Amino acid sequence: MAERVYAEGDCVGVLTTEPLGRSGLGVLDYRAPAGGCGDGDFVEVPLGPRSVLGVVWGRGEGKFDPARLRAIARVLDARPMRAELRSFLARAADYTLTPLPAMLRLATRAPGLMEGAATRRVYRLTGVVPNQLTDARFRVVEALRAYGGAAVTLSELAEAAACGPSVIKGLVRLGVISEEEAPKDTPFPPLKPVGSHSLMGDQVAAGDALVAAVAMGGYSCTLLKGVTGSGKTEVYLEAVAECLRQGRQALVLLPEIALTADFLTRVQARFGARPAEWHSGVTMTERRRVWRMVAEGGASFVVGARSALFLPFQDLGLIVVDEEHDSSYKQEEGVLYNARDMAVLRGAICGAPVVLASATPSLETWSNVEAGKYARLDLGARFGAAEMPQMQAIDMRAEKLPADRWISARLAAEVKARIDQGEQALLFLNRRGFAPVTLCRACGNQVGCDDCDARMVEHRFLKRLVCHQCGATKPVPVVCPSCGVEGRMAAVGPGVERLAEEVGALFPQSRVAVLSSDLFGSARALKEQITAIAEGAADIIIGTQIVAKGHNFPLLTLVGVIDADLGLQGSDLRAAERTFQLMRQVAGRAGRAAGRRGVALLQTHQPDHPVIRAILGGDEEAFWAAEAAERRAAGVPPYGRMAGIVLSGPDVAQVFDFGAELARRDGPLRRIGAQVFGPAPAPIARVRGRHRVRLLVKAEKGAPLQGALAEWVGQLKLPANLRLAIDIDPQSFL
Repeated sequence: MAERVYAEGDCVGVLTTEPLGRSGLGVLDYRAPAGGCGDGDFVEVPLGPRSVLGVVWGRGEGKFDPARLRAIARVLDARPMRAELRSFLARAADYTLTPLPAMLRLATRAPGLMEGAATRRVYRLTGVVPNQLTDARFRVVEALRAYGGAAVTLSELAEAAACGPSVIKGLVRLGVISEEEAPKDTPFPPLKPVGSHSLMGDQVAAGDALVAAVAMGGYSCTLLKGVTGSGKTEVYLEAVAECLRQGRQALVLLPEIALTADFLTRVQARFGARPAEWHSGVTMTERRRVWRMVAEGGASFVVGARSALFLPFQDLGLIVVDEEHDSSYKQEEGVLYNARDMAVLRGAICGAPVVLASATPSLETWSNVEAGKYARLDLGARFGAAEMPQMQAIDMRAEKLPADRWISARLAAEVKARIDQGEQALLFLNRRGFAPVTLCRACGNQVGCDDCDARMVEHRFLKRLVCHQCGATKPVPVVCPSCGVEGRMAAVGPGVERLAEEVGALFPQSRVAVLSSDLFGSARALKEQITAIAEGAADIIIGTQIVAKGHNFPLLTLVGVIDADLGLQGSDLRAAERTFQLMRQVAGRAGRAAGRRGVALLQTHQPDHPVIRAILGGDEEAFWAAEAAERRAAGVPPYGRMAGIVLSGPDVAQVFDFGAELARRDGPLRRIGAQVFGPAPAPIARVRGRHRVRLLVKAEKGAPLQGALAEWVGQLKLPANLRLAIDIDPQSFL
């Protein structure tokens, strides 16, 4: 449908990022400016005393005298937002019950969009580096090297190198760094397949099927299921290559920024240049460039985090969601959405194939395949001569470990054997920090956060206690803050830092690397560590779930899971699914290179637990079928619908009273057959000083839940100091 054009003085509706206008939707009436405007145009509009960014969303309501309307200040120098993206934002807003202004903010998260085309002063290495440099100058050179030759602004470089501008200017005078004027936004190099890329076995048929889907055009959704190390990336890159041959744009979503280093290396080898990147580790200058080039067609291939879905693609021809089961695709703050589901929605709207890749797919995706909504392609073996690891349990009930030790004798012996052979071992424990609890042995008090109902975790590397809910820190106490007794504080339970201490005692000559997201100051530092490990810079790797996300360590042949029972605790309806996925994924890091058969050892106190047996047995289809049967019988996702409502405020009585009144007025929900549970204290009942209360709504799969929820919560006016968040399809119940 052709976009509408409005003449000067016409009444037009402009969506801004401010929650104002029609029923709080943010659409306000303005007069079209001199020269007119059209649907999708990015505009600058006056709003009170300020000027704000907006998008022409359609005709205005026309309820006011046009002479009294304020005029659009100007149409911005940016490609108009396509109808496809406007439709995606509107439908995503309706599904997640999110105000449209908040969705627009997701789609405009780049600096300088209200500025025109301009130049910037940038700095890059000249290639001439003296042998002797001061520490500050050396940091500048290393920072530029880390950017891989990309041009960097003065402020970005000074921040990355932790130095003042004078240090950088001094290197310019020495000729080590060049200073030049450059356009702020330049196209990315074109990507074209280079060299030969032979697929083998199941890869051939899977690659052909994905290429055919891209060549045919139109929406489709395919689960690409392959065991760890089976070459899923190479298969879906065949589809990317076909998309680029057609002159269209491709998007690949990754769940973890640290995964981008290896992926970008593969892309560069395959296509001769690096794709555009979109994630929190990218500089603001680069974010603006990516946003504008995606809109103008100057970026044909984007790899990014979940928010890359909201970029203004001109001709999106393929979406790949790698590791589609990963829980990090669910946004848990602000706009609450699941990037996997939103990728399917955007693909359906813009007519693009969607590929969901995983070794351990989510039950939602598995059930959609079973229902015939998605196609499925299987890669049943590892690429080349590599073999799947052997998986065995270590029954910790039979181990005689001291109270302050967590590595069994058998696991320690296996680690030593691998190190002696020049191989690597990975010890997995999904707990950050040194110890999850700091306890007073005199009175039993557990040190908690002052602002949250959460225990503080000792981080010995930082010499601090840290709250993993709000980020607050305090020194590790010597005197009990409750009873005042000195010298009786004790760290209880293991985290990865404590495990590293034990490993250091058992293997004093070994090189140990700890991979935990809180130990790295930047995404770049984490990428560098992962690259170094892959090149053999560590003998023993200790990590949290970050190590389970697609990394390839060729020398790694042993995985030891310190506590395989950890994820089975609690009442989360996805506990079994997540434990199964995590254990299979982390075990899959072992033996990925040809000729190095891997072993995965799971330390467990429950070797007969159905999930542990399923993990060891390897019959994934039987596990999914059993899990599906339980969920279907309970009427819970993906065979029923759920919505979580979280109320929070400074006064616990007020929060509970509001929740109770909301629960009493459940008529709109009862009319669609839905049930309301609660209000009840959230498992973490206080965060950042705000008391939290949860309600849970459960309905049948086909129930019109969003409309009923909107009517339900709309019955009561929310007090100014209360917040209400609705989470459709909740993944977390904290």
